[in-house]
Amino acid sequence: MRTRSTGGTIGVVTLVLAALLGSAYALGRSMTPDPPRQPLGTTQIAGAQYGEQPADPAAPPATTDGTSPDGTTPAGSPTAGADPDAAQPASGGDGPFGSHASTGTGEVALTFDDGPDPTYTPQVLEVLRTYGVKATFCVVGENAQDHPDLIRAIVADGHTLCNHSWQHDVLLGKRSPALIRADLLRTNAAIHAAVPDAPVSYFRQPGGAWTYPVVSVAEGLGMTPLHWTVDPNDWQVPGAAKIIAAVSRDTGPGAIVLMHDAGGDRQGTVDALRRLLPDLTGRFHLEALPTSGAN
Repeated sequence: MRTRSTGGTIGVVTLVLAALLGSAYALGRSMTPDPPRQPLGTTQIAGAQYGEQPADPAAPPATTDGTSPDGTTPAGSPTAGADPDAAQPASGGDGPFGSHASTGTGEVALTFDDGPDPTYTPQVLEVLRTYGVKATFCVVGENAQDHPDLIRAIVADGHTLCNHSWQHDVLLGKRSPALIRADLLRTNAAIHAAVPDAPVSYFRQPGGAWTYPVVSVAEGLGMTPLHWTVDPNDWQVPGAAKIIAAVSRDTGPGAIVLMHDAGGDRQGTVDALRRLLPDLTGRFHLEALPTSGAN
């Protein structure tokens, strides 16, 4: 009887100790803060505010070197191993990832993307010529290759050239530095085939989808990474009235204005430009970005 009583006492003590230990563990867990959670929707490419789809579901599958079977680099297949945070820009601008989003002076710069286009680029050039305005044209390499006469016309009118990648690859900044460099050099080569001595002082990342590697590579090739201040979203074809309203409202000293002379129906942009220039030239000094760049 004595032995059985002792065993029962030990069992009760063991249960009490276990309960006390369990309470202490629970108290300690409650005092430990949970790790921060990643907000939903924060995995998109930083700086992407342009509206293009970053990948083409119909694009052919990529090969192991990041190219499609026809030798191009599809937008939906970034090269394995590309680290968007691997390289820091050599000089910091005021835009995403050290790109430049203003002129740095009181002058306003008009910029036109995605051309040249045989329908709309000549119209844009004619309007600019009428008002004596110089601008900056961010040209796509394959379009420069297809329309060298328009590249020559842009330069002949005193406008500045900007590299806008070979095929408007929104995911270019996610690729390896070697592929980024090859893309930019190929685009510059197409431009220089038309205008051998014209400087290409700027690079604009398609979609505004900047990363540190694409900024670093562009700067290493002597090109200033060019972002923007004012975006009327004319690529969405909102009509001339909305384009005019957005540009007139948002443009101030030092602004870089983004518009398009290619990539779709750009008649609304051309019509807006005809009505915008009298107002803008009365309020600001409009000038092409300097060919020396902003580095």
